[in-house]
Amino acid sequence: MKPNRPTVADLAKYDEIIDVRTPAEFAEDHIPGAINCPVLDNEQRIQVGTLYKQVSPFEAKKIGAALVSENIARHLKESFLDRPKSWKPLIYCWRGGDRSGSMTTIFKAIGWQAGQLDGGYKAWRSHVIAQLEELPQHYHFIVIGGATGSAKTRILQAIGALGEQVLDLENLANHKGSVLGVLPDSPQPSQKGFETSLMLALAALDPARPVYVEAESRKIGNLHVPEAMIERIRSGEFVAVDATLDARVAFLLKDYDYFLTLPEFLCGRLDALRTLQSRETLDRWQQLIRDGDWPTLVRELLEQHYDPLYQRSQDRNYTGLQNPGSFSTDDLSEDGIQRLAAAIVQSRTAQIA
Repeated sequence: MKPNRPTVADLAKYDEIIDVRTPAEFAEDHIPGAINCPVLDNEQRIQVGTLYKQVSPFEAKKIGAALVSENIARHLKESFLDRPKSWKPLIYCWRGGDRSGSMTTIFKAIGWQAGQLDGGYKAWRSHVIAQLEELPQHYHFIVIGGATGSAKTRILQAIGALGEQVLDLENLANHKGSVLGVLPDSPQPSQKGFETSLMLALAALDPARPVYVEAESRKIGNLHVPEAMIERIRSGEFVAVDATLDARVAFLLKDYDYFLTLPEFLCGRLDALRTLQSRETLDRWQQLIRDGDWPTLVRELLEQHYDPLYQRSQDRNYTGLQNPGSFSTDDLSEDGIQRLAAAIVQSRTAQIA
């Protein structure tokens, strides 16, 4: 650590956090609450990097210095002229080098108490990784399980509405978990962004109280759940939702209603099952989509694909659980979900008493 450089532990001591990396770097992940004031934009960073490799470091630094100076001047005029002399900004780039150093030097020369984050974003990233190894160990998880279509996420949210602590991994991942769980026109965050959000969500929980979470696989869409998190969930207290097939079909027809207006998109998503289902089966399902026979499609997907997959997963990942709590239902309407959530919470409260 360089003398007098603030670290990740000092974030709260500063009035504002300024990320001077490119917009692309910022979009992938950033320190929560930071604002993006790039000293080089996406194209400029490529330009300078190409000069550095193909011509010389000296030529790259000349152009880079000119661009950085122009951009800092613009940010000063557009964003910071109203800041008082007592203002304390914390500035960071990728690893605490020239980009953040340039802005810090100028801000200090003006008279602001600017700090340059030691290690830059890389230090923040190391902090996130370390916390995701450590934090899960402090919580007791109550795991809501059940076959696809059992409204597990909605039950989890209803439990949260009752005042219990919940960790909604699918909401953090912006995905419903299965191969058809992608949300149209709503991309998932980056892996780094997901992990930052997960760390913040964990840090906000009270270790003295249980945390309800949905049973998940290692992947939610394109994102990987950290290994320490998965292992802790799988050692948690398991609660199974045993919903009838009819109730699950009815729930999925409502929960995935957007697919009814996007038949070609749904056909494309089913192609992801080609290594697991025969060509004839996929052709039949795609014909059901074109015919608009949604109840038959959903029922066959559950019976022929999702239910066998779920059973294999349970046998593999939860074999050590003895006598898990089970809640049977034939009603996954909004009222039915509320009743299930209340029954699950009441059951655990009774166990403690």
